[in-house]
Parts: sequence; structure tokens; C-alpha cells
Amino acid sequence: MTTTTTAAVIHEPQGQFTFETIELDDLRSNEILVRNQASGICHTDFVAQNLMKMPIVLGHEGAGIVEAVGSGVSRVKLGDRVIISYPWCGTCHGCLEGQPYFCDHHIPLGFGGTRLDGSHTIKLGKERISGAFFQQSSFATHSITVERNVVPVTSNQAAEKLAAIPCGVQTGAGSILNTFKVGPRDGLAVFGAGAVGLSAIMGGKLVGAWPLIAIDVVEERLNLALELGATHVLNAKDGRVAERIKEIAPHGVRYTLETSGNEQALNDAIDCLATGGECGMVIAPHFGEKYPFSPTQVFKRAANLRGIIQGSSVPNTFLPTLLELNHQGRFPFERLITVYDFQDINKAVVDTKAGKAIKPVLKIS
Repeated sequence: MTTTTTAAVIHEPQGQFTFETIELDDLRSNEILVRNQASGICHTDFVAQNLMKMPIVLGHEGAGIVEAVGSGVSRVKLGDRVIISYPWCGTCHGCLEGQPYFCDHHIPLGFGGTRLDGSHTIKLGKERISGAFFQQSSFATHSITVERNVVPVTSNQAAEKLAAIPCGVQTGAGSILNTFKVGPRDGLAVFGAGAVGLSAIMGGKLVGAWPLIAIDVVEERLNLALELGATHVLNAKDGRVAERIKEIAPHGVRYTLETSGNEQALNDAIDCLATGGECGMVIAPHFGEKYPFSPTQVFKRAANLRGIIQGSSVPNTFLPTLLELNHQGRFPFERLITVYDFQDINKAVVDTKAGKAIKPVLKIS
């Protein structure tokens, strides 16, 4: 049975979102219908606008209530609260080995605009449009998603908090705790103090990283990084970032995480590594384009440069861990959140791009 719902539709890259009535497809046997209560806004929602066919319904950090289930669904039932995280196919080598962040099909599942078999989930008028963004398109009052992509939630935390964590926060914290497995006294420098970077700082504090250095160009974010656990902060506007890091850690730091997508930041993140160190990238400079890169510094340091997807996190175990750490007061990600009413999505986007909002979350219902 099809569902009629309201969505924020965008018709051209970097254009305005408009609220329009859409029709969701019939559920497949492994799918569920979620009434979205909230959805986070993430930098990936902006990147996708230059990669996908328009018009489109974006949104990939949904949280809400299960309203309908397909015939083969067994993990959740009507009325359950769920977080919708990233999609994975469930059948490739990575998925079968319990590493869904290595799913062979993560790009078409995230950015294809359709189900993996090419079928559409959203119709606008008589036109089938791009949806199934991260297999959810949660900038809408209802979403179709796949059972394996949801994390059931038993806590009574507000939906706006739940929707803040399934992508950026998970990526930042997971990069430190899951990918790098940072230990006490390991040096860590985080480039970019947005939602991903500040989540990495909180992750670094959890495990006792030292020094724990945050780099950004916005003083307010650097001040917040100090409050969240950074031992040092550097404003990149002052230049000489790699040199200044080595004044703090003369032999370099063991780990760096580049979250800004800035060319100079990536170069600095490599140049300040200790011998045998590791630099992680959660976004690439000049995304989708060739990048003029010299591997000399990586070679000289016998270092590793690796791309990180979703913080190497398994959402069904990692997101409940983050929620429990938050309940204990040890991972205060709520300090990153700014809540907007759904109808104010365009203001939320403007504030995010201007650096006024670190982790914007839309309150939908």
C-alpha cells in the first residue's frame, strides 16, 4: 500500500528546499515505514546535491517510529522507536564478515537515488524522482528503509538527540575508537571542529589520548573543543600548523584525523605524523576530482593514509554504546546540537554553511 507524505524536495544543487506532497512506494518484504520524528543535517546532504539526479529528497540521519513493516521483517514491530543509520547490502564479503562499513555497494546504496535493484521509492506527481538517499531520504514526514539499516532504541531520549548521531557523530567517535583504536597517551590531532571533529575529540578524551589537539579556523569551536576534552587548540588562520603541532609533540603525533576536506589541512595532517603514524580521511579535498598529491611524506614517515567510512562502526552495537556513554555524562554530544523546526530547513542549511550550527537537527513531528 502506497503512502502519501510531505517532504522537503530540492530541485537544483544548492537550491531552496520546498515542501511538497510525495508518494512512497509499496513496502518490500524486508522494508519498514518510519514516521520520522527528527532528522539530522550533515555535510553529506550538501555533497550529494552535486552527485545525484534532481529533484531529490535528501536526509540520512532519521529517527522515528515504525508505522508499517514488510512481510519478512522480524527485528522490529509497529510502534518501535528506531534510528536509521547507513545502508549495507547484507550479502557482500564485508557485510557477511560483520563489517558493513566495507559494503561493496555502499556508493549506489547511498547515492544511487533508488533501491539497489534500480527501483524508485518516491514519486512526485507522476514523476519518479531520486530518493532512497542512504536508503531512507529522511527529510520527510515518513521514510521507507530496510530492516537491517535501523537500530531499535529502548531509551527515552528525545528524537532530536537520536537523530544527531547516526552519521557524523558516529563517524568521528568511531574513527578514534574503532578504526584507529587510540590508546592512552597516543597523540591525536583532529583537523576540523565540526560535528565529526568534535565527536572525535570526545572519543579521544574517552581513551586518554595525549596530546589531544583540535585545529579549526573558528575560535568559538576551538573553545568548545577545549571544554569537550582537547588539551591544545590551534587556529589554522595563524599558519604553520604542522610546525606548531611538533612544538607540542616534537616527534609528531601517532594519529591525525582530517574532517574538513581542506587541501592544506590534509597536507598538515600528514606532515605532523610521527614515524609509523596514521592519517585518516573522512572526506577528500576536491571531492570527486583529481587531487595533486605527493606521497613523499607518507613514505618518509612509513605512515599510513586511509579513508574511513562511518568510523568503522557497526550501528546496532556502536550507537547504543554512544547513547549509554552520553547517559553516563562521558560523551556529551548534545552540546553540538541546534534544533530547528522542519519548516525552517532552509535556515538550518544557511546557519550550517555559515558555521553557526555545528550539528543541526530538524524536529519533524
